[in-house]
Amino acid sequence: MKRMLAALFLIVSFSAANAQSSRADSILKDLRRHPEYVLVAAHRAAHADFPENSLASIEEAIRLQVDGGVKIDNIGLQADIAELDVQRTKDGIFVLMHDRTITRTTGQQGSVADYTLAQLQQFPLLHNGQPTRHRIPTFKDALLAAKGRILVDVDFKVDGIDAAKDAYLLIQQTGMMPYVLFFLYDHPDAKTLLAHNAFIPILPRVRNAAATRETLGYGLFPALHLDETFYSKEIAEEVRATGARVWMNALGTFDKEEKEKPGTGFDRFFASFPLTGIVQTDLPGELVAYLQKKGKHR
Repeated sequence: MKRMLAALFLIVSFSAANAQSSRADSILKDLRRHPEYVLVAAHRAAHADFPENSLASIEEAIRLQVDGGVKIDNIGLQADIAELDVQRTKDGIFVLMHDRTITRTTGQQGSVADYTLAQLQQFPLLHNGQPTRHRIPTFKDALLAAKGRILVDVDFKVDGIDAAKDAYLLIQQTGMMPYVLFFLYDHPDAKTLLAHNAFIPILPRVRNAAATRETLGYGLFPALHLDETFYSKEIAEEVRATGARVWMNALGTFDKEEKEKPGTGFDRFFASFPLTGIVQTDLPGELVAYLQKKGKHR
């Protein structure tokens, strides 16, 4: 099984490398061939100045970041991965939305599943509590916006393997198969999805050392999402020995500390989790700049 999956990953890598070169291909190369680089995932895309999970926040993750507190166009300060949350509407369309309800992000009551796509797109997305010109995007539009420009971490919030398979079909139809990380909350689901389509990279979340070792036995993964509650050098080295990266979150305490006193939060993060290969953060531009200064980012 592992040999078959390894061969499939090589086929995908070869196809991507021989297609027209794109920024996404460069990131993919870093992901697979340059473990010395740490990749940066923009949580809910880059949403400091735009609504989270909007097309504008994806654009922000791709092109506009922060350098010394000043916004600039600088290809060197782009995030590597846009983390996007996916739910399904009443009429079966995948859209981007983080919360169980749409209240915080639109001011409306109910959940995504209570509305059709047409109804949802009547509601302006909020930013800092104020309405904007932006609307809830479809997952398809988000994938097409990212295509060739950035990798996408799909935080899939729809229950059921059948729904995941429908999302897989959309990823395949948009030509985004090598360029996503399909996040799974329940690591045993990885076995089913690997059997269904081994070309779409899976990012399983593991919640303890035993679950980590069990998941590594399923096959090859580009990364495993570990929690700080059980991170250890030993378990991180086991993950890295398979060719996978360790994904950790700087969200919350570390990001807050970094924002209040630049350098300190990220210093403490990497001192705590030194073998991390992908970091999810609400401060993607700041983290890319930090890593570049240390020679740990392209």
